[in-house]
Amino acid sequence: MAAADVARQMTEGARNLSLSGHVGFDSMPDQLVNKSVCQGFCFNILCVGETGLGKSTLMDTLFNTRFEGDPAAHNQPGVHIKSNSYELQESSVCLKLSIINSVGFGDQINKEESYKSIVEFIDTQFEAYLQEELKIKRTLHNYHDSRIHVCLYFIAPTGHSLKSLDLVTMKKLDSKVNIIPIIAKADSISKNELQKFKIKIMSELVSNGVQIYQFPTDDETVAEINGTMNAHLPFAVVGSTEEIKIGNKMMKARQYPWGTVQVENENHCDFVKLREMLIRVNMEDLREQTHARHYELYRRCKLEEMGFKDTDPDNKPFSLQETYEAKRNEFLGELQKKEEEMRQMFVMRVKEKESELKEAEKELHDKFDRLKKLHQDEKKKLEDKKKSLDDEINAFKQRKTAAELLQSQAQQSGSQQTLKREKERKNSGFL
Repeated sequence: MAAADVARQMTEGARNLSLSGHVGFDSMPDQLVNKSVCQGFCFNILCVGETGLGKSTLMDTLFNTRFEGDPAAHNQPGVHIKSNSYELQESSVCLKLSIINSVGFGDQINKEESYKSIVEFIDTQFEAYLQEELKIKRTLHNYHDSRIHVCLYFIAPTGHSLKSLDLVTMKKLDSKVNIIPIIAKADSISKNELQKFKIKIMSELVSNGVQIYQFPTDDETVAEINGTMNAHLPFAVVGSTEEIKIGNKMMKARQYPWGTVQVENENHCDFVKLREMLIRVNMEDLREQTHARHYELYRRCKLEEMGFKDTDPDNKPFSLQETYEAKRNEFLGELQKKEEEMRQMFVMRVKEKESELKEAEKELHDKFDRLKKLHQDEKKKLEDKKKSLDDEINAFKQRKTAAELLQSQAQQSGSQQTLKREKERKNSGFL
């Protein structure tokens, strides 16, 4: 019998017994609280919205501090993700907070793929957690959970309708993260327009099938407040780190020539509602929904891609070993097939290369023969020219010799005539 069947039978066959005295396991909640406080908590917030909507200011206002960080550079060609982590402590509770900002979102002329880097970042965090789960030696008890627990989607206070970029992005994200839409810089729109804008936003989200995070109402302790706050979505917020003295108190507010907007005054904006719902009431539910819903969906899809199932076609528990062997054999078969394809491709390319080399060799031989023939023709021409020059030189030498002979004969004849004339002159003198 499989272990799962045994465990199910043990659970179904459990009997209810009454205790005759105090045992002590009613302290389990206290033990869990103490353990959780010792380990601390983590919470990861993704801020998505166009540049200039006050994302960083709202984060500073939410956690009543100033997160020191380098200003984001907006010189990137696309959207890039910037993540910063901080250690916060309130009373005895430690919180490791990560704020992830989508820098450059909506800045491009072509905004069709603005959401891709955000989706890839969320999937990367899911994949890192899944890889940790699949390790033989797991360390999930002290593993830093980087999965996104909530996405605060900042909507520009246009007062008209949602942009197509907002609808497309939220539709791509709603199955991967808890989305809480908020209207940024709500002090730039009148109350009547703001209420109409809220109704129009929710109508467009419903008509386009965008699933946003709904505050849970199954817990009686928070059902009433969560049910009320669901009706206020999206929250219209104003952020400010500047404190102004109003009456006898210093309050976070924004000062304008026409008056003052108090951040924590619920008549002015929904900042207090957002803080209550996000941090004080539903932070743990956001973490739980991330694990139980969004991560489980990602994990199931990934394991199904790998061939793992809960039951086989006969509706029996699926054997992990059999699945592994089947996938291994399938992988080996695909590997052998790819190796054979690569071998055939290699042989084909070698043949093509040999053919190219033979063609090149033939061309080289033809070129060599042409050059050789040309060389022989040139050599023959040079030899003929040399022979002609030799003949000319011999003829010249013969003419030279003949000329020298004639010259010597002429000189001898001249000298003889001179002697003869001298002799005649002398003879004539004696007479």
